[in-house]
Amino acid sequence: MNKQIYVIGHRNPDTDSIASAIAYAALKRHQGYRNVTAAMAGRPNPQTSYILNRLGVKPPLYLADVRPKVRDVLGRSPVTAGVDQTLREALELFHQHGIRVLPVVNDGREPVGVVSLLKLSEKYLVAGTGRKRGVDTSLQALATALEADFLSGSSSDQVEHLHLFIGAMVEESFTGRIAGYDPATLLIMTGDRPSIQQAAIERGVRLLVVTGGFGVSGPLLRQAAAAGVTILSTPFDTATAAWMCRLSTPLSCFTEPKFERIGVAEPLEHLRLKLLHSGEPAVVVVEEDGTLAGVATKSSLLRQIPYALILVDHNELGQAVSGAEAVEILEVIDHHKLGNPPTNHPITFMVAPVGSTCTVVATLYRERGIEPEPAIAGLLLAGIMTDTVILKSPTTTSRDHEIVAWLEPLAGLEHGAFARDIFASCSGFSAHATLEDALRSDFKHFNAGETLFGVGQVEVVGFDEFFELKDALRETLRKVKEADKLHMAGLMVTDIYSETTLFLAEGKNELAHLMGYPQKEPHLYELKGVMSRKKQMVPHLLKVLGAL
Repeated sequence: MNKQIYVIGHRNPDTDSIASAIAYAALKRHQGYRNVTAAMAGRPNPQTSYILNRLGVKPPLYLADVRPKVRDVLGRSPVTAGVDQTLREALELFHQHGIRVLPVVNDGREPVGVVSLLKLSEKYLVAGTGRKRGVDTSLQALATALEADFLSGSSSDQVEHLHLFIGAMVEESFTGRIAGYDPATLLIMTGDRPSIQQAAIERGVRLLVVTGGFGVSGPLLRQAAAAGVTILSTPFDTATAAWMCRLSTPLSCFTEPKFERIGVAEPLEHLRLKLLHSGEPAVVVVEEDGTLAGVATKSSLLRQIPYALILVDHNELGQAVSGAEAVEILEVIDHHKLGNPPTNHPITFMVAPVGSTCTVVATLYRERGIEPEPAIAGLLLAGIMTDTVILKSPTTTSRDHEIVAWLEPLAGLEHGAFARDIFASCSGFSAHATLEDALRSDFKHFNAGETLFGVGQVEVVGFDEFFELKDALRETLRKVKEADKLHMAGLMVTDIYSETTLFLAEGKNELAHLMGYPQKEPHLYELKGVMSRKKQMVPHLLKVLGAL
């Protein structure tokens, strides 16, 4: 697979989420996948930052949104034309490249209009009666198209509207036919017909084109110079010259100045809407500086997105990085309940009832006979220690203990001392810049039927700091509840030594009647022996809120 693959955890990532992403990406690279990168859907919390710094590991790539952008389906070699090019040159571009829309750019490569092959044919081939003789061109463009020499007069870049007449009849008939036109707008085309040439010069026409490579006699040239008549001599025959004359029209005369445009960084869905509802066959795509990036058509929407995801430590789109629903998901490595999205193809889906996703990833290393380098082993150990709260959480399994024993010598760390250092350095609320940062650092959304709720968790050493901040935390919970459009928002404050959680809830006041745990005061419950959100808190809330 040539796609870029991002291994990424959930939004508001904890240590297990980031550590498992880094470790699993490293495992995939060990297995020969070169295009695999660890990513994170949110900034590391203070605990994770401490661990990364201590182990000397760089944070993963930050991806706040993986929603496909216009740039992901855009070909970057657009065929363009300049405003001064001729219709003939434009038609050659259409033919050579098999395109339907040609962007017209200025000297700075900024799009100033488009030429559509369909609209060009409508305008050029299905012209009204008044346009049958009309030719918009300049003397210079006309001379270039006809490969002609100036016998009289001089070149000019000024675009003029001329009326084309072919002098292929007797002089009397010809003179009568051009009688109703302003001589200054007449373009007369004839071969070796001195009488027609003389009649045109005497009439004082704007331009006389002599075809077949013929010239004009000296007396007629002097008469033309005196009358201000420009004369061109072209090697083409009259029929070809008449056709080439029309093709000399500058492209600016056919350019549509109003066109659909979109930026390369805009969501692909915006492009889809423009293509489906604008009625235009193509949309001009511009870079951030306004220069042309390319041209997108409906076929662009069929191109594959150049990247895909491997989800770790979650399997629900509600917790995934923004835009994950629009990107191919290749694998899921997790240890939570199932709430996974459907996929179009079979994928690797690995969910194990263990205390940490890092336990699952470390197991994969061991099963494949690959020893992680010390920093990766340390990350895996940290993920297990923090997610199982030093192996005290009820989610802890014998496999977690077994993997910890395997990782310790590889990381060169004793798990208990390492974990105590982590919690001592980063526990509580003061490790965060704001109370909302602390609350959201590990905050997840859930739903119980029609009831939407969110639960955050902060580990502490003693509850003194919590009681000092309790009122402010409740106000912060209220703001988070409103911002996230939840029916209830809760915060688990878990003392890792007493193995007790205080649960602060905002919303669903009737919770008190069914909570089943002591209510210390309004909105605050004491849950002794509860340490796990996944295995204890959320299942209990699903049951209680479902009953409500």
